[in-house]
This record gives sequence, C-alpha cells and structure tokens, in this order.
Amino acid sequence: MFVHCCHCNECQRQTGAAYVLNAIIEADRVKFEGPTTEHELPTPSGKGQIITRCRDCGVAVFSSYMIRLGKLRYVRVGTLDEPDHCPPDVQVFTTSKQAWVPLSKDIPIFEEFYKFDEVWPQASLDRLETALA
Repeated sequence: MFVHCCHCNECQRQTGAAYVLNAIIEADRVKFEGPTTEHELPTPSGKGQIITRCRDCGVAVFSSYMIRLGKLRYVRVGTLDEPDHCPPDVQVFTTSKQAWVPLSKDIPIFEEFYKFDEVWPQASLDRLETALA
C-alpha cells in the first residue's frame, strides 16, 4: 500500500543500519515460507510491536504494530525477492537521521510522521480502511 523509509532511532537500533525500508501491506496478503519466531518490543504508543524473524537465520522479515491491531505488516523491503519494486514513498522521522545520510528531494520528507489522509493515494487509503475495519 505504501513504503516508508524510516530514520527513527528505534529502527536504527533494531536493524543496525541508518534507516529501514518498510512496505506496509495488509496482514492477510503477506505470504512467507519457513519457520519463524516472534519477538515483542515496546513502542512509544505503549501498544508494542511484534517482529517476525526467520527462525533459521534470524533476519527480521516484518513487524506488526499493535496500535494497528496487527492488521498490517511492515515488511522489510530488503527481504523481498524483488526489492527494487518497492522504492520509498516517504522519508519519516528525519530529525533523528544520521547526519551523513542524504535525503532525496524527490521523496517527501517528514521530520516526524504525517497524516495518512494527507499523503497516501486514495487507492491505498481505501485498502487501509478495509484492512482496519
């Protein structure tokens, strides 16, 4: 539905990288093979998130933020077979980005977060509404 390039401190800690690319998609559309493990972590909302990892290699495959009732998956773009098909739609939490990371002026930049209905395309908003219903 939408792809975030997130520069928040928590994503930096969790990935060991300067940012993470997450493709947001309905939970029931995410298909994967192989055994996984789940790890619950706190979030600023207080609702928490569950990170699903490959049991064999430990890589984080996706997160589910419980503020969204687990109805969405934030899929790590780098784990996809064709990650080039998921360029970022926005750059978020840029106030905490690493100083040496340049921001693309071609991708909307948000110092913190944004309002979904002001940024997402209507088709994606429709899918979001259905997923959260």
